[in-house]
Amino acid sequence: MRTHILVTDEDKQIKMIIDKITDGNAKNFGDKTNTCFEGKRKLPFDMQRHKFHTVIGKDEKMQKIYSMIEAIADTPSTVMICGESGTGKRMIAQAIHQADTYRCNKPFIEISCGALPETLLESELFGHVKGAFTGAIKDRAGRFELANGGTLLLDEIDTCSPSLQVKLLRVLEEGGYERVGDTRTFKSDVRIIAATNQNLEELVKRKSFRGDLFWRINVISINLPPLRERPGDISLLASHFLNKYNLMRKPRNGMFIENVSEEAMQAMMLYSWPGNIRELENTIERACILVNTNTIQLKDLPDSIRNNSCPLKEEASKSSFSLKDALKHPERDIVINALEHTNWNCTRTAAYLGINRTTLYNKMKLYNIKRSKEKGFDGNGNF
Repeated sequence: MRTHILVTDEDKQIKMIIDKITDGNAKNFGDKTNTCFEGKRKLPFDMQRHKFHTVIGKDEKMQKIYSMIEAIADTPSTVMICGESGTGKRMIAQAIHQADTYRCNKPFIEISCGALPETLLESELFGHVKGAFTGAIKDRAGRFELANGGTLLLDEIDTCSPSLQVKLLRVLEEGGYERVGDTRTFKSDVRIIAATNQNLEELVKRKSFRGDLFWRINVISINLPPLRERPGDISLLASHFLNKYNLMRKPRNGMFIENVSEEAMQAMMLYSWPGNIRELENTIERACILVNTNTIQLKDLPDSIRNNSCPLKEEASKSSFSLKDALKHPERDIVINALEHTNWNCTRTAAYLGINRTTLYNKMKLYNIKRSKEKGFDGNGNF
């Protein structure tokens, strides 16, 4: 069974589909996705009809996040989304908004608290009246008022000044606020979603973030994993971005970019991705601009990624891999790396990869993955 969470813009155009994949169809989905790197293929029908982002995650951590979104969607509870830059905090906030049957047709308003100075940020959040400060030539509604009935995303909330934190706390506790230069109290029915790439608990300990505000926004906490902790999703995301930028570019020499070479994919899977999904998207976009053939090669990737590649040519020269086997090689390496990471504990490895143990055993059999015979197998999921 597969379920979807649709994310649309203010014009109700689909921007993103978050695909929730259950263990039962994870293998089939992975098989279908792997084919995107095999030979020539047409873009999926939905991709031809709609220019939207498709964020797919079969990793166990992402599956838990999708389940969390479904569980909290129709509640008014405040949500805090934590994660490194580029992990998709804004997209998850939009997914929560769109999954809320009450608020999905109301405004989704966002503001980056770190992008504005304190005085301007207060005016942006709460609005101001004419004459409140130089340049205030008329009354102006703030983001809280504009988001009435909908959702307000406060990105980089950790950058808010202490005085502004007090005002945000009042809104959360009482629902009331004043425009800058006004004495009247306004109220808005707004669901607050806060996002940060910092450890707010640590900031509370250092007295740089109010503890009472932290506990107010930390009703529901969603921690987005960095891309390096979900290597099994790299090929899926790369496939999506390849489709996206194929739709945005004109064919070069009469060709679309149809696949990613085995060496290039191997290098991407070995890279740590400090910029996370945003960096992966930029990498694919860059390659789509520079490549002159129908295949993204290792040489088309940035130096930082190429330097992480393995000498696959040397290994291939010692064996008789077919093209089909070579294309499967990155997944085989991922399984082996996961097994070594968990000291060959199959239960933990399956959980790490976001699959069940049966699927793991099938992949180990398919790729002929075995540990040295001296170690043996204890019958409890360990070799």
